[in-house]
Amino acid sequence: MPKPRIEREQLVLFRALPGDMAPRDAQDLMAYPFFSLAKSRRTVPIRFEAGGISLTVEGVPEHGIATIWDADVLIWAASQIVQARDDGIMPSRLMVATPYEILRFAKRSTGQTDYLMLKAALDRLQSTTVVTSIRQPDRLHGGKRLHRFSWINEWKEHVRSDGRSDGIELILADWFFSGVMDNALVLTLDPAYFRLSGGIERWLYRLVRKHGGKQQGGWKFDLRHLHLKSASLQRYSDFALHLRRLVRRQSLPGYWLAIDRVGGADWLRFRSWPRGMADSDLSTVDVEQSVENL
Repeated sequence: MPKPRIEREQLVLFRALPGDMAPRDAQDLMAYPFFSLAKSRRTVPIRFEAGGISLTVEGVPEHGIATIWDADVLIWAASQIVQARDDGIMPSRLMVATPYEILRFAKRSTGQTDYLMLKAALDRLQSTTVVTSIRQPDRLHGGKRLHRFSWINEWKEHVRSDGRSDGIELILADWFFSGVMDNALVLTLDPAYFRLSGGIERWLYRLVRKHGGKQQGGWKFDLRHLHLKSASLQRYSDFALHLRRLVRRQSLPGYWLAIDRVGGADWLRFRSWPRGMADSDLSTVDVEQSVENL
C-alpha cells in the first residue's frame, strides 16, 4: 500500500502578509480557560466543566501549559487568516513568517531574549494538549464527542548560513483554523491589549470583550464564577483581591469596571466606554463610583 502523505505535503504554504492589521481573537479562546495565567511554569492540568462544555488542558513537565502570553502567536495567526480571507487570498494552516514580524505584531521588542521567548512559546503551544467538547456535535443518546489537539501540530525554523533566522514555519491545529475561518467566531481586539502585563488582566480583558461587546447596559459576573472560569491556581480570596486592584486601576482598554455587593455576593460589573473615549477621559467620578464598594 502507498505510504500516507505527511500533513505538510497536503497543505499550501501561506506567507504572512506584510503591514499592520487589526488584532483578531477567536471567541472560544476568549470565553474558556485554555491558557495558564501564570508566568511561572504550570504543570497542573486545567479542567473546566459548565453548561454542557468540557475542557481539559495538559502540558508536559519540560515546557508546562501554554500561557496567555503564548496566545499572542495565535492572535497573530488569526489576524493573518482573517486579513487574507478579506483580501481574497486563500489562507492555510501551514504558515511562515519571520520572528521579527510576529514579535512586532505583538508589540514586543525584537532582541535575542525576545526571540528565545518566542521559540519557547512555540514549544509550549505544540506540547500543550487540549481535549474539549466545544464545537463538537452531540452523539446519539446524549453522549459528547471530544476533540483532542495541540495548538501547533509542528513548527520548524529556517536558519541562514550565518546562523540568523530566515523564518518560522508552523502548522496550526485544524480546530483553531476552522474556528477562525468562521467570521462569526472572531472578534477584534484593542491593540492596547498587548500592553497589559498581568495574566489575570489579559484574561479578564478577553472575557469582557467576548461577553460585553458594545452592549450599552454592560454585563456582570459573580466573582466566584469568574474564579472558576479563569482556572487560576490562586485562592479565591487572592483572586478577588486581584480583581479589586484591577478595578482601582481601570486598566482594561475600552471598558469600565465596578464591583457591586448584591445578595451577599460580589459581582464584577463592566460596560464599554463611549465611542472615541480615551483612557485619560475616564472621569474621577467614574473611578470613585467603581471603587466605592471595595
